[in-house]
Amino acid sequence: MPRPGLARRSCPTRTTVLELKCPNSLCTVTKSSSVKMTLQEMVLQAAALYSDRIAVCFDGCNNQCPVYYTYRSVVNFASELSSFLQLHCSFEGIREIGLYCYPGINLPSWILGILQVPAAYSPVDPDIPPELSAYFMKKCNLKYILVEKNQVDKFKSSHETWLNNDTITADHTGLTLFELHWNDTDVNLILPDKKENYGKEKMNNCISSLNSNEEKAKKSLDVRFQHCLAYVLHTSGTTGIPKIVRVPHTCIVPNIQHLRILFEITQEDILFMASPLTFDPSVVEIFLALTSGASLLIVPSAIKMLPLKLATVLFHHHHVTVLQATPTLLRRFGSQLIKSSILSATTSLRVLALGGEAFPSLSVLRSWREEDNKTKIFNIYGITEVSAWATCYRIPEEDLSSALGVESPVQLGFPLLGTVVEVRDANGLTVREGEGQVFLGGEKRVCFLDDEITLPFGTMRATGDFVTVKGEAMFFLGRQDSQIKRHGKRINIECVQQVAERICQVESCAVIWYHQERLILFVVTKDGLVKDGVLGELQKHLPSYAVPDDIMVIEALPFTSHGKIDVSELTKIYFNYINLKSSSNLKGKEELWERLQYLWKSSLRLLEDPLEVSKDSLFLSNGGDSLKSLWFSNEIENLVGRSIPGLLEVILNCSVLDIYYYILQAVFPDEDTPLNRSNGTKRKFSVMNKGEISGKYVDQKSGSPVNSGKEQNAFIALSRGNQILFVNVSESLKNSLSMRQTGTKLEKYPSTSSDLSSSEESSFVQNMTSKSPLTIIQKMDGAEEISSVLKISEDETSMRASARIKLRVRWKSNTGKCVDASPLMAILLLNQLSATVYIGSHSHRIQAVDLYSGKVKWEQILGDRIESSACLSHCGNFIIVGCYNGLIYVLRNSNGKIHWMFATKDTVKSSATVDPSTGLIYVGSHDHHAYALDIYKETCVWKSDCEGTVFSSPCLSLAPHHLYIATLKGVLLALNPTTGNRVWTHSCGKPLFSSPQYSLQYVLVGCVDGNLYCFNHMGQLVWQVSTNGPIFSSPCISDLMKQEIFFGSHDCFIYCYNMEGHFQWKFETTASIYGTPFTFHNHNLSSEMLLAAASTDGKLWILDAKRGQLQTVHKLPGEVFSSPVVWQSMLVVGCRDDYVYCLDLLGVTEK
Repeated sequence: MPRPGLARRSCPTRTTVLELKCPNSLCTVTKSSSVKMTLQEMVLQAAALYSDRIAVCFDGCNNQCPVYYTYRSVVNFASELSSFLQLHCSFEGIREIGLYCYPGINLPSWILGILQVPAAYSPVDPDIPPELSAYFMKKCNLKYILVEKNQVDKFKSSHETWLNNDTITADHTGLTLFELHWNDTDVNLILPDKKENYGKEKMNNCISSLNSNEEKAKKSLDVRFQHCLAYVLHTSGTTGIPKIVRVPHTCIVPNIQHLRILFEITQEDILFMASPLTFDPSVVEIFLALTSGASLLIVPSAIKMLPLKLATVLFHHHHVTVLQATPTLLRRFGSQLIKSSILSATTSLRVLALGGEAFPSLSVLRSWREEDNKTKIFNIYGITEVSAWATCYRIPEEDLSSALGVESPVQLGFPLLGTVVEVRDANGLTVREGEGQVFLGGEKRVCFLDDEITLPFGTMRATGDFVTVKGEAMFFLGRQDSQIKRHGKRINIECVQQVAERICQVESCAVIWYHQERLILFVVTKDGLVKDGVLGELQKHLPSYAVPDDIMVIEALPFTSHGKIDVSELTKIYFNYINLKSSSNLKGKEELWERLQYLWKSSLRLLEDPLEVSKDSLFLSNGGDSLKSLWFSNEIENLVGRSIPGLLEVILNCSVLDIYYYILQAVFPDEDTPLNRSNGTKRKFSVMNKGEISGKYVDQKSGSPVNSGKEQNAFIALSRGNQILFVNVSESLKNSLSMRQTGTKLEKYPSTSSDLSSSEESSFVQNMTSKSPLTIIQKMDGAEEISSVLKISEDETSMRASARIKLRVRWKSNTGKCVDASPLMAILLLNQLSATVYIGSHSHRIQAVDLYSGKVKWEQILGDRIESSACLSHCGNFIIVGCYNGLIYVLRNSNGKIHWMFATKDTVKSSATVDPSTGLIYVGSHDHHAYALDIYKETCVWKSDCEGTVFSSPCLSLAPHHLYIATLKGVLLALNPTTGNRVWTHSCGKPLFSSPQYSLQYVLVGCVDGNLYCFNHMGQLVWQVSTNGPIFSSPCISDLMKQEIFFGSHDCFIYCYNMEGHFQWKFETTASIYGTPFTFHNHNLSSEMLLAAASTDGKLWILDAKRGQLQTVHKLPGEVFSSPVVWQSMLVVGCRDDYVYCLDLLGVTEK
């Protein structure tokens, strides 16, 4: 059964319309009544019933008695002002009168007097910058403004630049009426440039009509109608040029009517005017009270800045029963005061309505409530452009009082009277499940923006707010400008703030994205908690990419006059802080060592460790990885205020003491450093002589070379990125297999003397194609023209009803620890098909697993962690894999026994590659060298100094015969595979974690700077393309699709370009793409090429490789940094939940 409150109906605009279906039995307001009434008429009705009751109270909080007006007094003063204004004002066009004053006892009478003229009131805040108020008044072409008498001098002096001397004035009780005459002086607003274009674009695209037929389209609202407008506001200008918002009675009256019923307002209630007059929730506060016979409490603005005094006035002196506020305003009271006074068991507060910002988490709300508190808490949501509120949701009592402390998101609730809520995707289509942007409007819930004169009824406005739709409920995700990309991952900074709020020592907090570069958390703490403690807690609950770059402990959060966090003020605070920090440069070596230790612990999440960092500690051995090393490197460079070339390599290869000395040498070059990096402590490796190796590790039966003889088997070796090696396979079978399996056109590798016979070939090909488990029932109907940018929502982990393929786990094998290596598949080409998966793990184990059954054939424990992917030897009898202990192991593929080991001088994460023409094995090491090994003669043929850590895997091109090596120093090298001599080098400037890949014409490599670089084989840069995040993924090249290139980025996208560097498509996933994509044929739809890729959040994506359209997605239980490999219809990939997975691609029938 659907939840009461939201009902859906179809709509000609193909948008989801959420209609009002109020669960409250008291909701009997009719649509017709809301159309006919005006705000002033509603007040006059209440005044007739409650003429002698108190309408408004002003407490100056200055040891003097509060002042009270009855409804009769308010109406009489309003009538006097109306008569005065009607006498002195003549209108042509829009009827507006400004009001320049501070909150006081006369405020409701002044507003009501303007409304009765009839005219709209336009509040002008005396405390905002004169440039902004002048801009607002000139933009409105405001002709009249009422100025509080004791503010006349301030008004005149603040605006004399823009006003002519012939301004006319007339006095009334407590007010002076100005007839304004503006000169031609421009108002120069200082605006955030980066937002201005977005604002214009949004304005151009935010309006759509709910009405589809011509008759309805002719119905419109005209801003010039005499009784049209109620009030005029302007937006703050913090996100671009301030907008003028003119609000008709027909837009705001339904809000007042409906909220009055939902909050059950009676003449016994006391409502506090918490909002400034320029913030549209103030309209709700004023008129909820004055249309119900209730009392409105007003205090000076300065008192709102004093939480303790304000709480005393509200809940001990006046016993306020209804409070509408922003979460920021409420937080200023502090959790202790909230619990003891506002939400205590004996509080006078019946209703607490929070809106204007992201709603607090349930755990925070629970911590604020005293046991037995009965206050009803509401989440209200809306935008100024469709004033004031659009949705409302009462938090169920069971959620607030739950002893289990279950943390679930709070929904936005049901639309208020007359409001239509739509959720649309980027193409303007319905979002029935998943993420989209909220659009608000309604038949007559329409406001005029800027210069709009007429608007069709049913106009809808884009909000810039994003929600997730789940069933019948909507959950707020954040503002469009709160969505940021950091380390290539999408983050909502409001979510980071919510996590920080749950830390018990945090009183209140705010997060900013400083200059779109650094994530900064500002914290007001309880009990003097230091920022290290906050950071330690955040690291427990946030992924590494969401942990703030810096934390500032401040005494109180600044907020705007509207009661929201003042982001501009926080930006200034941090700007002053870093300027102060940069002006006080590092005082010397001792301070550098202290700060380096702090950054070391921060990056490795070891802040709670009280011990000093051991001087011989190694980054990778202490839980570091490539992402953490990038963060550590950036923070060090921020600390010293300069770039340090080669720092990343030192972090990955050397001890913390070596890192310190390396920085010291760069920052203080004139000081002697006691230790040079080349002599520094690196990772400790055991040194073994040949006798020790032979006695302990080597299979004694493997004496002579084994790459000849008739007993050799024919293999296909498949590894990440469509790398394929044929062993003892004829040319005809090579081409046949490549066409069916990988979409990779192979180089003409030399055939050996033991090729399969033609009959064996035919038998194998028949077996290979017939055993595919993928069955497709029919083709999808798809248009040729599709969007070039595709995306999937965060929560969508299964295919929709029209899906053609799904993934199902065939088997999984437990390796004991994380599996970051990518699988190697060795397929034995015999009449009885046999295939083995070889893969290593952080547990030091490497396994050989039967591809079809998942049975472990053998397992070998090596000397350290394995992240290197295995490589099959040219003869097919050996597996080569690198290890963290600096050794390169050569294992027998039949039983895993060690045939030979070769020792480098540092960690080996590079995956080896084989030269099919010579049988040599090429591999890189963190010791800055590339090696060519003859595993049959058990010797190193050559080693070449690459002047930087070789993290990625070498790439061998046969024509020309080049070996390509990428380093963390940012250098791409082309070496002669025979001698190891350099052919050419090119510096990309930033680290290269990506492995280079080649085509007939080019060699390509991804870079941490977010670029994919394309070179010709002579080393000349041909083209480069940019992404919005570092590229760790290696390119995957598919020759059968016009040599298209596929790769992933930390910006969460999978990209497709052609070999000329022209963009084909990109697809947005839900997390960074670390591994390399893999293309393969759908066996039953021969014209279709598919692409498999993994995102780091554990999702496996299958796309149509030609168009980038999603075919299916499957979620694994852990993170995935491994690259998928596909054979037939089986996909194999490693996962950080300690398992290697094999999944079947299954066809399903369309519905």
